[in-house]
Amino acid sequence: MIDVNIRGVLYAIGAVLPSMRERKSGHIINLSSVAGHNIYPGGTVYCGTKHAVRAISEGLRQEEAMSGTNIRVTNISPGAVSSELLETTSDTEMKAGLNDFYQVAVDAPNIARTIAFAIEQPADVAINEMIVRPTSQVG
Repeated sequence: MIDVNIRGVLYAIGAVLPSMRERKSGHIINLSSVAGHNIYPGGTVYCGTKHAVRAISEGLRQEEAMSGTNIRVTNISPGAVSSELLETTSDTEMKAGLNDFYQVAVDAPNIARTIAFAIEQPADVAINEMIVRPTSQVG
């Protein structure tokens, strides 16, 4: 989880940031999770990695704003999203909790529309953070 959720984000940012800085333009969108806002038993490491994505996003946003590069940074934190996650989870206890959480889930195209919304804003407007949940999701 640390390699994918933290290092992967850092490597991706590192790959695109130099050319964005050179152009003085760009938009980095990171995907965190509601788990980056709420901690739950059994999800300690996952929640920690998603908190890290939020911190990385906000820190980068502030750094780029101070340097005048016009690079926007958006962190999107989805709640339950329809995916293959339930089929790939082998921990039976974790799977039971996930089954409850994913009873109602947002379809992936809705997350794509959220990303498009952030991108489509005028260059002088930055959507810094969004939480996207199914309407009936509590946590």
